[in-house]
Amino acid sequence: MSLTHMPKPRHAGRRRNAKVDGDARQLILDAAEKLFAAQGFDATATAAIAAAAAVPKGLVFYYFPTKESILSALMSERIPVRPIDDIGTVVAQGDPATSLVNLDAAVNLRANHSSVLRVIMWREADTHPDVRRQLRRLRDQLLEMTTTVLQASTPVPVRPGTLRACATAWVSAMFALASTERWHALDDMPLPTSEEVLNIAQVVAAGMAQLG
Repeated sequence: MSLTHMPKPRHAGRRRNAKVDGDARQLILDAAEKLFAAQGFDATATAAIAAAAAVPKGLVFYYFPTKESILSALMSERIPVRPIDDIGTVVAQGDPATSLVNLDAAVNLRANHSSVLRVIMWREADTHPDVRRQLRRLRDQLLEMTTTVLQASTPVPVRPGTLRACATAWVSAMFALASTERWHALDDMPLPTSEEVLNIAQVVAAGMAQLG
């Protein structure tokens, strides 16, 4: 028997199918992310996700029993577990305002590559508990990081309560700015400028110095 007519191992097709199936799951998530961002979760049919992903509808349900499970997967897999690994990279010694601006640039809430963070999270948080939990988790992480950054960058000791209050004000402001992304296309609202972010950082730093 020639080599060209040798029978293929039975598991070869299985390996190929496993790869196709693995790719299909990501294709489904990619399609769902785009559709949820463009028209909202409730307005997106599962059939539309399957069509956009170019996979059979049954394969969507194979990976995700419900449409809500697709949204949950997007939240758990495409929101960074910890936005910054090394806080020291954003700290400007003796300059809390600059440190906050550096933190904002590193976290990149408004310009994040994923529309899960830029659009879907803000739109769906009011009506989907899983999204709300992820948003709270992200907020808590940012509060912890901001408090650490302020403490590391302040030139004088500041009371823990003051640090926490200023960190809360900063995170609330950054969340408010990030959530305007979803309204920008509809209302032609200008996105916040770097100067506006710096102004907010300066206000927070001045309040921290005043309260002490």
